[in-house]
Amino acid sequence: MATDAPPPQGGTGQIRTGHTTQEFVEVQESAEFGELRRSHRSFAFPLTIAFIAWYLLYVLLSNYAGGFMGTKVLGNINVALVLGLAQFVTTFLIAWFYSRHAATQLDPKSEAIKSRMEGDA
Repeated sequence: MATDAPPPQGGTGQIRTGHTTQEFVEVQESAEFGELRRSHRSFAFPLTIAFIAWYLLYVLLSNYAGGFMGTKVLGNINVALVLGLAQFVTTFLIAWFYSRHAATQLDPKSEAIKSRMEGDA
């Protein structure tokens, strides 16, 4: 295939940035990188699980609680429409929360690791 990258030259274990594989492994095993991963996981995993549960609740209610979902809230607006729109709202809120979390917690830590790696180059 014409778009496949050519194999690396020389087989020296060097990665294109000039760092060895061992240097990347050392960074990956460092406490600083571990803290970065923990910070990401402690935010992303619970929020992902909560959103999937919220979405599945909506789907299950839609399938098995038609009477409840058809309950009128205001005029022709029913519970199903309100909960459906709430799905969109929570999606945007999660994206905003993650963006804020990344900017305040993840980016500074990853930038410190990156600068240290680039400073060693």
